[in-house]
Amino acid sequence: MPALVTRKETETLQERTLVAAGTHFEKIFGYSRAVRVGPLVAVAGCTAAAPEGPIGGADIATQTVECLRRVQGALEDVGASLRDVLRTRFYVTDISALEAIGQVHLDFFADIRPASTIVEVSALAHPSLLVEVEADAVVGN
Repeated sequence: MPALVTRKETETLQERTLVAAGTHFEKIFGYSRAVRVGPLVAVAGCTAAAPEGPIGGADIATQTVECLRRVQGALEDVGASLRDVLRTRFYVTDISALEAIGQVHLDFFADIRPASTIVEVSALAHPSLLVEVEADAVVGN
């Protein structure tokens, strides 16, 4: 019978930085606006939601600008910037607005050019929300 070999694996624990946006969804679902572990940063879906209705009203381009401003703010809260972004993901309720959304993305990321995905979905958290944006970044990349 072969000898039983036991391997001891060592886990390196890194500091985990959490950013809260203060929304009620964070408390209900138990998530953070952004999380940084080492050089890696993940920014959760950002919308243009506001108490009086979405910033930008029914204009998807203006909502997209607000989403990306919130992504930018979350990145800055963990010591990152738009220059560190390597991927963006857009969830939209109307894919026919692709060019308007793409122009806003270009305005924020023309020199950075992260990998990007845009997907049409049937609905977001509230019917007035037209777009939601996520981002992943590597600090110092």
